[in-house]
Amino acid sequence: MTKKLVIKVTAGADAPERCSQAFTVAAVAVASGVDVSLWLTGESSWFALPGRAAEFELPHAAPLPDLIESILAAGRITLCTQCAARREITEKDVIEGVRIAGAQVFVQEALADGTQALVY
Repeated sequence: MTKKLVIKVTAGADAPERCSQAFTVAAVAVASGVDVSLWLTGESSWFALPGRAAEFELPHAAPLPDLIESILAAGRITLCTQCAARREITEKDVIEGVRIAGAQVFVQEALADGTQALVY
């Protein structure tokens, strides 16, 4: 059975350490062969847009664009439907490979057999 990890990140530039930790854990899990689904909600929603991750800085942390690239290479990144709508972000606006989906999909993923869910 493949291990599965669903991570919901609610923090962005407003809480940089918590934000960076979520992306770092997701990238390390992907590199370890874990099936990862990273959900962007709240202030992290902005990182679904091209170029926004490059604006994020945190000393002694891996660059956010690199983490996103590694997560997308073997995992999934999803932008919350309501969070996208509140920020007027549409499917045509997001980085290639990022999907927009709602709470029903999140719950389905988080409650799947063999899945661990984390929220940052």
